[in-house]
Amino acid sequence: MKKISAFYVLALLTIFSYSSFAQKSKDNVLTKKEKKQGWQLLFDGTSLNGWHSFNKPALGSSWSVDNGSLHFKGGGPRENGGDAVTEKEYGDFHLKLEWKISPNGNSGIMFLVKEDPKYRYAYYTGPEMQVLDNNGHPDSKIQKHRAGDLYDLITSIPENVKPVGEWNQVEIKLEKGKLELWQNGVNVVATTLWTDDWNTMIANSKFKNLEDFAKFKEGRIVLQDHGDDVWYRNIKIRELN
Repeated sequence: MKKISAFYVLALLTIFSYSSFAQKSKDNVLTKKEKKQGWQLLFDGTSLNGWHSFNKPALGSSWSVDNGSLHFKGGGPRENGGDAVTEKEYGDFHLKLEWKISPNGNSGIMFLVKEDPKYRYAYYTGPEMQVLDNNGHPDSKIQKHRAGDLYDLITSIPENVKPVGEWNQVEIKLEKGKLELWQNGVNVVATTLWTDDWNTMIANSKFKNLEDFAKFKEGRIVLQDHGDDVWYRNIKIRELN
């Protein structure tokens, strides 16, 4: 009886170990179904290929691969950082990724960003889905500046961000002007770009004096350097046009 119990214990441990490995191995890879649907990885989990800092030829050294995630290390010299930018521009797209933030941290996911030396920062042209420690960063006290919000434009409802140190799964889908932001499986923002209502919204925001903000129909995907530690993984995109 003892031998049988030991055998089953060993079997269970083996299954658990395999399951843990299998789960881990799923990060930063595409399933057969995703490949068939046209999804592409923007981060392979092992290299920085496909990314560079905004208006620079290469990605700053504050960005690194950390245990299968794209990690920005805060606190370094400004010249070692910069927003991480995709090599390619995207129009209609469906983006998926996961993020986790450091205590009191701040970052963001921007899109439709036009890279040009005349724009000092990526946010001059690109709307942003906020990445934030809602319980620690001062921005959390400002409406439309909390995690999941379309930054300074629309409050995310419901608020379902996970605590610091836990991974949040988000999606940004833009198709024929219709924008959806998803956080942890829930549609938290829905709006339509380039309408009169959209233009009014921008005119009443902090972006009102940026003449090219959210004007481009194609642009780069950007992960923001806000000076705080942040991690991204499972970054994948499907073009819809």
